[in-house]
Amino acid sequence: MVTKTKTISGFSKLSKRGKIKWMVENFFKDPENVMHELMSYWHHNEDQQKILDGFSENTITNFPLPFSVAPNFLINNKAYCVPMVIEESSVVAAASSAAKFWMDRGGIHAEVLNTKKFGQIHFLWNGDTNKLQKLLPELRLKMLDGAKELMHNMIERGGGVGEIELKKLDVIKDYHQFLISFKTCDSMGANFINSCLESFSNTLEQFITQTEALNDDERELEIIMSILSNYTPECLVRTWVSCPVSELGAFNGNLSADEFAEKFYTAVQIAKWDPYRAVTHNKGIFNGIDAVVLATANDFRAVEACGHAYASRSGVYSSLSDCKIENGQFHFSLEIPLALGTVGGLTALHPMAKRSLELLENPTAEELMMITAATGLAQNFAAIRSLVTTGIQYGHMKMHLANILQHLKASAEETSLAKEYFFDKKVSFNSVRNYLETLRR
Repeated sequence: MVTKTKTISGFSKLSKRGKIKWMVENFFKDPENVMHELMSYWHHNEDQQKILDGFSENTITNFPLPFSVAPNFLINNKAYCVPMVIEESSVVAAASSAAKFWMDRGGIHAEVLNTKKFGQIHFLWNGDTNKLQKLLPELRLKMLDGAKELMHNMIERGGGVGEIELKKLDVIKDYHQFLISFKTCDSMGANFINSCLESFSNTLEQFITQTEALNDDERELEIIMSILSNYTPECLVRTWVSCPVSELGAFNGNLSADEFAEKFYTAVQIAKWDPYRAVTHNKGIFNGIDAVVLATANDFRAVEACGHAYASRSGVYSSLSDCKIENGQFHFSLEIPLALGTVGGLTALHPMAKRSLELLENPTAEELMMITAATGLAQNFAAIRSLVTTGIQYGHMKMHLANILQHLKASAEETSLAKEYFFDKKVSFNSVRNYLETLRR
């Protein structure tokens, strides 16, 4: 049973300090220390803090994450230092290692296949679908005319509305939808698309009630919702690496280039056919992709949802990356939908997002798509390389050593000795704890 003190009216109207005070007094055992700790994460620059507070509601403090960089990315013969925001150990090191590996083998290649995005108008209508289909050219003109002020700036930049497709689906009685494509240039375009769709919905309602081509019994229409779709299978980027198998080199001391290539290829094939493996395989890809998406203040939730839907497009969840070995040539590629923006939204407001884009030399949306996909490919290559050679825990736990030592409250001297001791040894929580206990005895 929730006590009266743990519920509140008018919480949003309290000051930030007031919100924290109420929260710590009702939910924490040491309210004074917790309040001090939460306030310690406030940005020292009040103007910057106001910007951060404006991104969400009921903000009480900031949640810091590491801002890292991965150098040595050679993408389409251009060198990049890639910003990555992620809290998982070894991800940035793995991406950097893979980037350096491929930099010496021609670099990573990437191309944008399309940038089409979609929105939908969902509605119930009991009229003749074929009749409405014939009226679609007239309706389209009215929709575009009604939204011309909304679209003016986007059209000036080369974007706008593409195809408008009418669908009748029998899953719900009288259910119809318009699937509408958009080009949003360098912006992610969510607000633009949603504003256009709501305008189009108003025009649709007026059209149905006023056009003389429809019968009186066809004039009732109910708009269910008008909203963009985060499934953008045609906002697509492809990235790949390739080199002779002989140039892959030896791995783990006793694995030849040919053996490594075959083992790597088999690992990818497993991820193509086994969903249990494919989910973890693709999660590794998103380790790289999400880190760049976060660093540039794009929508990682939309990117993830779309990517996983795309991985299921055949009806079976499968690997997003692919591997081939043909005529002695090793090929590794990734094809993934990425709806990203470099103007508007948080990209223009978040101070670190602006620095991220500056670090990448202010890329266009298409360039950012290629950089992000290339980072996902590098991360995936590094993960599979570890899996088929040393095992994933060897490198991961090496990077995790510092966290384990901190958790076990190791002193500076103990940390230095432990890092030296575990330089060529397998790291685990128990092995580190046992080592520290030996030292302390």
